[in-house]
Amino acid sequence: MKIATYNVNGISGRLPVLLRWLALAEPDIVVLQELKAPQEAFPKAAIEAAGYQAIWHGQSRWNGVALLSRVGEIHETRRGLPGDPKDEQSRYVEAAVGGILVAGLYLPNGNPCPGPKFDYKLDWMERLHAHLRSLVNLKAPVVVAGDFNVIPTEVDVYKPERWKDDALFATEAKAAYRRLLDQGWVDAIRHLHPKETIYTFWHYWRQSFERNAGIRIDHLLLNKPATKRLAAAEVDLRPRGWEKTSDHTPVWVELGDAPGRKTKKKIS
Repeated sequence: MKIATYNVNGISGRLPVLLRWLALAEPDIVVLQELKAPQEAFPKAAIEAAGYQAIWHGQSRWNGVALLSRVGEIHETRRGLPGDPKDEQSRYVEAAVGGILVAGLYLPNGNPCPGPKFDYKLDWMERLHAHLRSLVNLKAPVVVAGDFNVIPTEVDVYKPERWKDDALFATEAKAAYRRLLDQGWVDAIRHLHPKETIYTFWHYWRQSFERNAGIRIDHLLLNKPATKRLAAAEVDLRPRGWEKTSDHTPVWVELGDAPGRKTKKKIS
């Protein structure tokens, strides 16, 4: 089972890029972020023509998350992160697919920092921490995937000193991310690639992608049953080099059918 996360940075304008990647990479389950489209504008027909079912939580101009599946029915279990009934931002969707619980999220950016947006980010992470505590010990595999807008460590950023005042690299945000790992969640990329230079986002300017001046903010967290089935975890760099593409690129894990399988498999 290949599960991917991809911040598309506007699904209407980037739809050709998304469809091209789906046909090329053939992921089984995909979590999308930053749709930037209202609920009624989601390209359901095009996604279905590509062979995927979909659920989505849209929002006009901003945010928005979706979950796609080509391996079975999507049983939605939650839409919106609990803990604040007044929060109307579309940032969380959760569903069971093929015996796996998949949570897709788009965590707040938080800039400028300090300020109200950063406070909202930290509050959202507290709510996330509370909710994921109820999922981490499930006997079924659970995968939490998305754009976390957190650079976990200095290994995950090109020239850390340039990000010291940014909400993505703030001490409080990194500490909140570590608290998730302390719950028992495993960062799939770092579990299999503990010291490699791996990025998932590059600014559009100053040839950031060409120079590999990036950051790693798109993560897949696994509970113990999912980790036991972890066979591969990779970043697919190809879409970031295409025209009219997102500033993010897809990240994916492969879960084997049986616990303990460790054979790595790259997308070809």
